[in-house]
Amino acid sequence: MLKRLSEYGVGWSPQRRITVIAVGLACLLAIAAATAYLTGRSDRHSPAPSTPSPSHSFAPEVTAPTSETGSVPRPPRISDPVAFAKAAAGMLWSYDTRTTSHAQQLTGMEEWMTKESQYRDWASVSAQMPDPVLWTRMADQKQHADGVATEGHYPAAFKQALAEDPAAITKAYIYAVTVTGRQTIAWAKGGGGAEDRSITLAVQCRPSADCSLVAIAPRVAP
Repeated sequence: MLKRLSEYGVGWSPQRRITVIAVGLACLLAIAAATAYLTGRSDRHSPAPSTPSPSHSFAPEVTAPTSETGSVPRPPRISDPVAFAKAAAGMLWSYDTRTTSHAQQLTGMEEWMTKESQYRDWASVSAQMPDPVLWTRMADQKQHADGVATEGHYPAAFKQALAEDPAAITKAYIYAVTVTGRQTIAWAKGGGGAEDRSITLAVQCRPSADCSLVAIAPRVAP
């Protein structure tokens, strides 16, 4: 049985982690696994709500995938971090090698990313993909998966750090969200299976703007 798409993550580079977490999340994940990357970032002054509270929310925009992105859905136009993270997790847990090439899958995934290069960690997201050779082997077996996010929440470490320094979120409006759900996989000749999934994402939701994906975040306390 071929290994599943979602299992192919190799971690991000230290330099990219420092950029995304130290500059973006600042001390929000300081008591979590990324503590070492967050020291010396206490210069925050502008006011902010004591809890993550996006200023507005839009209903998701349903857009059919284009030929350039195969079966990968377009990112929804919403401003709620938890709702967006759940949609992003479902996207990352889903694929269809029968209709989508390796290049199309990457193109579709990249459309979910923030355009702010100082925070964007594409390496951590693209690491969820298998290499092109393995993708071809998966396609030979007509392997496809459907991921469903059932729950999303702000990790305890994020909420505690935000309560201690509410202004920190105004640096880049990057939120840590842990999403749980289930991935169902199928392949040729009736093969298949399912398993529970969990992932913590860093998403950016600036006021009066749609959310976007920043990175696969480090493991933090739930």
